[in-house]
Amino acid sequence: MLRFRGLDHNAKTGQISVAVDQRSRVAITFGPFSLDASATQLLRDGTEVRLRPQALRVLKVLLIHSGEWVRYEQMNAEAWARTLVSQHTIDVTVGEVKRSLQEYGKWIGNRPKVGYSLDVPRSDELVRRGWHFWNQRTREGLERAIDSFEQAAIQCPSDFRAFEGLSASFLTLVTFGIRPPAEMHTKFLEAHGRAEALCGLTPDLRCNRAHGLHLFERRVAEAESELLRTIEEKPTLASAYVRLALLYGSLGRLEQSSDLVQRAHAADPLWPVVSMMECNVCFWRRDFAGAVAVGRNAVALHPYLQAARAIYAQALEFSGKLDEALAQYQIASSPAPDLPWVRALEGACLAKMGRITEALVVLQSLEQLRAAEYVDAFHMAILRHGVGQLDEAFDELERAVRENSAWLYSLNVDPKIDPFRGDPRYERLRRRLFGSHVGQGTAAS
Repeated sequence: MLRFRGLDHNAKTGQISVAVDQRSRVAITFGPFSLDASATQLLRDGTEVRLRPQALRVLKVLLIHSGEWVRYEQMNAEAWARTLVSQHTIDVTVGEVKRSLQEYGKWIGNRPKVGYSLDVPRSDELVRRGWHFWNQRTREGLERAIDSFEQAAIQCPSDFRAFEGLSASFLTLVTFGIRPPAEMHTKFLEAHGRAEALCGLTPDLRCNRAHGLHLFERRVAEAESELLRTIEEKPTLASAYVRLALLYGSLGRLEQSSDLVQRAHAADPLWPVVSMMECNVCFWRRDFAGAVAVGRNAVALHPYLQAARAIYAQALEFSGKLDEALAQYQIASSPAPDLPWVRALEGACLAKMGRITEALVVLQSLEQLRAAEYVDAFHMAILRHGVGQLDEAFDELERAVRENSAWLYSLNVDPKIDPFRGDPRYERLRRRLFGSHVGQGTAAS
């Protein structure tokens, strides 16, 4: 679906919607691109794509006749204003447009003696809907996103974006502790492979794969290399900076992590995960006052993002503001039981306040929930330690290893794990996961 965006006047021609405002400003959008009606600027996700003026005019003709074949004579008349040029010149210019669209260049076809065509897949609206739901970052939103992307894949199996959306959704379900890591990681790899086979390893796909390498396969050096290459290929991709900051933070390289968060801010200051990562870096540095300040801002910007509120709550807790922390944990877990690990942190906070009976009630409810749904063992270990169940807490950490909890990456730097560090069982588990080359987070800080 192509859309002309504006304000007042609206008209429709086939699959094209036209809207013109009082200043006659019109834009044509397709996929992540937007071309102004005068064909002087092409944007991809808000960033300009460099193209010669003549190539921009060719693209405009293809968009106006989307889904149709534009013959040589028609392209010559409309894009070159009837100045006669050779078919070779037109072929070269269309090829330039295809290259500028990168993985989306496959949408442009060229048949000898037939002409040129730009055909946006019918699945476009489903893909857009999928990303809308994905951005909610809730269990319901991600499940709706998966449904939309699956429908898009059925409707148009050649649309790589459907599989890219599926892979990102499966990865997010694990990252936010909503679904079992082993199951989701397998689905992520399958969808990612389908997307890569259709369009090659784009920077966005490379970034997602690197994140998986770090979190779920602990192939740290390879993940770092892939993220650095992603940033080189696409310096505007905020998620690449955040994920590299996560990787460096997990290794105790917190100065580098902090610098990368600032680069992520420059790339996309309103992306919610940037503020969450900044709060995490302060938290790992044991700068709890700084984490509170950053977390408060993150909640103000993104009040409905449960994970951001939970990260803010833990900063309040470790700053000694237990009543405020408990209130934030409860707000974070009240909309829906999407994130059982937030309830576990709420229970641990209750235990720290001396409200052991209430903490045990939370623990019991999570044990019952575990019979039907995935409950992250990493945070259950923190809760069990808080209520004095030390052996059971280490059993939970062992379970977290077996289930490959998404939070194991932070084991060396997370202040919530500090009470475990003096126990020989912790050191044996840590070395089994990371080896002896990764030092303790408290020392690295």
